[in-house]
Amino acid sequence: MITLEEYREILSELMDELPEEFFRDLNGGVIVSEALAIPDYARGNDLYTLGQYLVYSGMRQIVMFKGSFDRLHPQAGAEEARVLLRGILRHEFRHHLESLGGVRNSTSLEAEDARKKAEYLARYRLPKNTRHER
Repeated sequence: MITLEEYREILSELMDELPEEFFRDLNGGVIVSEALAIPDYARGNDLYTLGQYLVYSGMRQIVMFKGSFDRLHPQAGAEEARVLLRGILRHEFRHHLESLGGVRNSTSLEAEDARKKAEYLARYRLPKNTRHER
């Protein structure tokens, strides 16, 4: 498991790879939370939020969740963490760039994430003729 310091350092290096334009209007920056973030719609201990793009009160921010990363990738060394975090960070930056560009259609990352959420929730639905017994 990588340390919090290593996690922050890797993220900093990964952000240095990105063009300066990607940071336009990201006025809340990229922050690291040590939280284990579980979506409110999760149905068990099988879903964690690794990163999140937030827009609120004129603030645009990316939050990266170290606690969730550690839960899902406890054996990751620095190089594996770098590969994984690159994907997570770029996913969140895509949300940011699409938000800035007003992209909200069936090909947007927001729509793709909504489809994945619906697929996840569908796995927990009961068949129509099944009753819940108390």
